Amino acid sequence: MTHASPTTSAAARVRARLSTRAASLVALLIAVLWTTPTFGLLLSSFRPKDEIKSTGWWTFFADPNLTLENYQEVLFGTSSSSGRLASFLINSIVITIPSVLLPLALASFAAYGLAWLNFRGRDWIYIGIFALQIVPLQMALVPLLSFFSEGVSVAGIQLLPAWELGDTGRFAQVWFAHTCFALPFAVFLLHNFMAELPHELMEAARVDGATHGQIIRRVVLPLVAPALATFAIFQFLWVWNDLLVGLIFAGGTAESAPMTVRLAQMAGTRGDEWQRLTSGAFVSVIIPLVVFLSMQRYFVRGLLAGGIKG
Repeated sequence: MTHASPTTSAAARVRARLSTRAASLVALLIAVLWTTPTFGLLLSSFRPKDEIKSTGWWTFFADPNLTLENYQEVLFGTSSSSGRLASFLINSIVITIPSVLLPLALASFAAYGLAWLNFRGRDWIYIGIFALQIVPLQMALVPLLSFFSEGVSVAGIQLLPAWELGDTGRFAQVWFAHTCFALPFAVFLLHNFMAELPHELMEAARVDGATHGQIIRRVVLPLVAPALATFAIFQFLWVWNDLLVGLIFAGGTAESAPMTVRLAQMAGTRGDEWQRLTSGAFVSVIIPLVVFLSMQRYFVRGLLAGGIKG
């Protein structure tokens, strides 16, 4: 006669409680409360200027009145008080995509090397990378600014020149900064997944004559796809919503600044233009929402992969 382990019994009890009708109703209630502000923001972004300043969004159901003028003005307006977010939106896309792909690629190679290559000092390097996660981002801003403006010199010898890139070249500075800030967490996350891969699988690939590059491309990356998607979503949301790094390294001009910089300017100087703030806020929300929903399946698998065995 077999007996279920205490851990298994506890997990079964939790699953049974979460499957009840009461638990489903509570989850539904939380979901409704959580999404109501977003729904109100969406409705407000389509309401006329006079109505949004005089009544709440819930009055829409008594007197429906929608307009696209808010989005037209906030994206493509020509007046000084308009948002002109279209160019800033493109800047955010140009900043975010490389800032996700670069650390993802570099961290994949680093994590593989730390997990499956034996060399002296490997464990100390991994500990150092892990410790870098606790370093506040603000501590690196001044050294990075010095690196971009003055380069690197030791004992009067210029080892690396300053970055003379102009306004459009500021994108490279933001990519570099976001990549540096993201690498410790990316290496830590991907290393934990790669280290759990079966040793026999890696040995079989080596016996078949596969090189390290082939092993990474054909064996490792497909198996750690959930971890890659998890980091990609985290990094995308972080970079897309970032204001500090974008403001410091990209400036505040339409040529290179991300959308968060423009939204902060709109909230600070034209805080009474609620119809533009709501439409601008929803423009900034829609792309991360689409990215998250499209990768949600991999994201959930990545979060659960380390906690489910068998």
